[in-house]
Amino acid sequence: MTTPDYYKVLNISPKATQQEIKNAYRRLAKQFHPDTCDKSQTANGDRIVALNHAYEILGDAHQRKQYDLSRDAANYRGIRSAQGTTVRPRQTMETDLDVWLQHIYRPLNQAILKIIKPLEAQIDELAADPFDDDLMATFQTYLEDCQAILDQAQKLFQSLPNPTNVARAARDLYYCLNHLGDGLEQLEWFTLNYNEEYLHSGQEMFRRADQFSWQAQEAIAQL
Repeated sequence: MTTPDYYKVLNISPKATQQEIKNAYRRLAKQFHPDTCDKSQTANGDRIVALNHAYEILGDAHQRKQYDLSRDAANYRGIRSAQGTTVRPRQTMETDLDVWLQHIYRPLNQAILKIIKPLEAQIDELAADPFDDDLMATFQTYLEDCQAILDQAQKLFQSLPNPTNVARAARDLYYCLNHLGDGLEQLEWFTLNYNEEYLHSGQEMFRRADQFSWQAQEAIAQL
């Protein structure tokens, strides 16, 4: 099987930076989107699929490295493993409850709110014209800020094992963080290809994350 040249698919140089790859994909996805392409032309579904596949590989630094190493191999089949930050299972050591609440739970809860609370307002602003570059740039900045907050929240969550009597709350926080990560990934895809399915999926992930956050609060309140 011939190895696809994903750089040609995105019309970029093999020496392109990750930001240049992202910009190229977003430009082409916008060009071939049914709502923005020339009405005298029919949006090419195969081209959109090819663009998505190319960005899935080149847009991830790890997958791109593997692809570059395997580029000339006839049997290259692609590497699908994602390199996102994940939350490791909780350790079994015990932590004092007051210490955990003060240094883990409270700042973690504040971080979660900073991510979830602005989402609807951000989407409302973007809805004025999703194809407006300035509005999209503002939304992308929000997502980047959220990712930075989430990365810190995940590190914080892992920094101390939870006391046994807050195991339920810790479990819900674990699911909350995972759903936020999934939601941000879906929303990021929306900013690149304007497919509203990703937008709705991201909103749903945030809704579930909010639910898990509330469940954790209820569990803590019952202590």
